[in-house]
Amino acid sequence: MNTDDPLGLPRHAAPSRSGLAVTLALGAKLAPCLPILLIVALWQLAFTLKLWPPQVLVAPTVIWETLMEMTRSGEMQRHVGASLYRLGLGFFWGAAAGLTLGIAMALSRLFNRLFAPTFQVFRQVPVIAFIPLLILFFDVEDSFKIVVVAAATFFPIALATSDAIQAVPRSHFEVASLYRMPLGALIGRVILPATVPSVLTGIRLGLTRAWLSLVAAELLAADSGLGQMMEMGRQMFRIDVVMAGVIVTGLIGFTLDRSVIAAETRFTRWKTA
Repeated sequence: MNTDDPLGLPRHAAPSRSGLAVTLALGAKLAPCLPILLIVALWQLAFTLKLWPPQVLVAPTVIWETLMEMTRSGEMQRHVGASLYRLGLGFFWGAAAGLTLGIAMALSRLFNRLFAPTFQVFRQVPVIAFIPLLILFFDVEDSFKIVVVAAATFFPIALATSDAIQAVPRSHFEVASLYRMPLGALIGRVILPATVPSVLTGIRLGLTRAWLSLVAAELLAADSGLGQMMEMGRQMFRIDVVMAGVIVTGLIGFTLDRSVIAAETRFTRWKTA
């Protein structure tokens, strides 16, 4: 037996540093899953103990089976596709309008004095409060949900853009003025590089608000989408369908948020270079 180890143990009994490092890394990656597993375990325990009627508290296994069945039938994909289509279109127009207004309010004092008070008033009103009025104008077709998404996107991005530009050091604009830089070059070479982090934060907030507002709008009036699917489940007392929709909604929202964070990390890499 080889006992060259100081503790007198065989060489093969010494723990592997690389194996320990892999185990710790795997444990660190799996740690965020522990709260979810705990919730599911408590949920299953409450169902087993029959703390609530089975019509109200559905077992996690039943929800999983419902989710798989809706995926196999294509129903889940149909609702998810409808919701993402409305989100994408509404977010594009809302972000474009928000960036335009934010830039205008930051670069023009006259424009800011004229429109900033009105903007601040409407910004305080929840988007959901406009839904009855929007239904009257756009009915319950896709255009109504797209406008809701655009409105939810517009305000955070406009505010973040305006605040970010106003925070740019005045020396940047003085140098641009010295070189007689045109407006397009000023925006592309001076404003955008200096405001990307703050604007991306506004985009992240706007995307989150847009997704939440869209699902809420679909709950109230829609013929497809995740919100409509959950509402129909509620009316039919299919709590498993409702919870399946809640899970998918949360996963999509989480994925969207992480996508913006990844984009922010990529586009601001120069700050740490």
